[in-house]
Amino acid sequence: MPGALSHIRVLDLSRILAGPWASQILADLGADVIKVERPGAGDDTRSWGPPFLKDADGEDTPVASYYLCANRNKRSITVDMTLPEGQRLLRELAARSDVVIENFKKDGLARYGLDYATLSALNPRLVYCSITGFGQDGPYAARAGYDFLIQGLGGLMSITGRPDGEPGAGPMKVGVALTDILTGLYAANAVQAALAAREHTGRGQYVDLALLDVQVACLANQAMNYLTSGTPPRRLGNAHPNIVPYQDFPTDDGYMILAIGNDAQFARFCDIAGSPELAADPRFATNKARVRHRDTLIPLLNKLTIARSTARWIADLEAVGVPCGPINTLADVFSDPQVQHRGMKVEMRHPQVGPVPQVASPIRLSDTPVEYRHPPPLLGEHTREVLVEALGLSAAELDRLHSDRVI
Repeated sequence: MPGALSHIRVLDLSRILAGPWASQILADLGADVIKVERPGAGDDTRSWGPPFLKDADGEDTPVASYYLCANRNKRSITVDMTLPEGQRLLRELAARSDVVIENFKKDGLARYGLDYATLSALNPRLVYCSITGFGQDGPYAARAGYDFLIQGLGGLMSITGRPDGEPGAGPMKVGVALTDILTGLYAANAVQAALAAREHTGRGQYVDLALLDVQVACLANQAMNYLTSGTPPRRLGNAHPNIVPYQDFPTDDGYMILAIGNDAQFARFCDIAGSPELAADPRFATNKARVRHRDTLIPLLNKLTIARSTARWIADLEAVGVPCGPINTLADVFSDPQVQHRGMKVEMRHPQVGPVPQVASPIRLSDTPVEYRHPPPLLGEHTREVLVEALGLSAAELDRLHSDRVI
C-alpha cells in the first residue's frame, strides 16, 4: 500500500539536523519531501566529516556520514533563494505543497518572500513549521540556537555527568545532538497534528518550535522533581534520582546495568547475589529507603557485583526477572541478535555512490509500513525532475535557469 503520508508534499527549506530529522520522519511515512539546497554547496552537513561514505574501492566519496543520518527518502533540488527567480520558483512550489519546514533565524525568510504570511496568502492550506533556537517571541528570539548551547542553557547538562567530588566530575553533554533530535520528533508530530486539523478546518497553520522549549519540556521527571521540591537535581552520573539501584555496576570483566524498578525485584537480586539480608534491612527494604540510603547501599552492591562476569550476571538475573544488561559499543549494538532481528540496519543502493548504510526507522505500521524509496540524494540530483513534475517547466526554461545560476 502507499505510505501513510504519500498524499503529502513537503517543501523542506531546513538544514543541519532538527529540521531534516523532522522531514525524514515524514518522508519515511511516505511524504514526498523536496529538499531545497544551495547550488554548489548544499546542506552544511554534506561536508561535516570525516568519516565519509566510501565507494566500492574503499575510497572516500564527497558524502559525509553525518548527512546520511537525516536525509533518506528525499529529493534534492538546488535553488538560489537569494535571487528573485529562485524565490519565485520556491513560492510556486510552496503553492503546490502541503507543508513547509524551515529552520532559519526569526524573520530570516521574510526578505525572500518565503515567510508564512506570504506563502499562506498563496496557499491557505499550507502547514508552515519554523524551527528556531528560542521561538518567534521573547527576549532571546533573535539569537541563533545550537544543540550544545541549548543542552547547557536548558538544564540538561546540569543533571548529566559525574557527581561533584568524583574523578571526572562536571557537566557533560549527551553523546548525540539530543535536543535537535527531540525537536525534530516534536516537529513531525506537530506537522501531522496540523494536517489532521486541516481535514476539519480546510486551513493550514503556523507551527512555532523552539529548541529551548523542547529541552525544558523533555526534562520530564527531573523538572517535576525540582518544581515539587524546590531543590535543583544534582548530577548523579549513571544513577537515577528516584530509583535505587538503577545504575551501572562493576563486574569481574567490565560493567553491567541494573535497572531495578520495585522492591520484589530488589529482593530477587539480593537472593541471586547471595545476600538476602540486604532486602530485609529496613534501610534498603523499600525504594524510598534505598534512595535515602543510597550512599551506604551502593558500595555494598559494588562488592557483590564484582564477583561475577557481566555475562554470568545477565544470565542469572534474567532467569529470575531482574532487569539488567550490558553496556554495548556500537559494534556490539549492530551485532546484537535483537537489533538484527528487528532489522535496524538497512542498506540502500545509490546508482552513483553505491551501497548506502542506514539506521532503520523504528516505526512499525501494519498497513502502511515505512519504505526505503530513495537513498540520501546527491546535491541537486532531482532538480530537473521536480521542476518539470511540479511546475511543468520546459527543458529550455531549465537550461536558462541553470545558465543564470538560479538552479
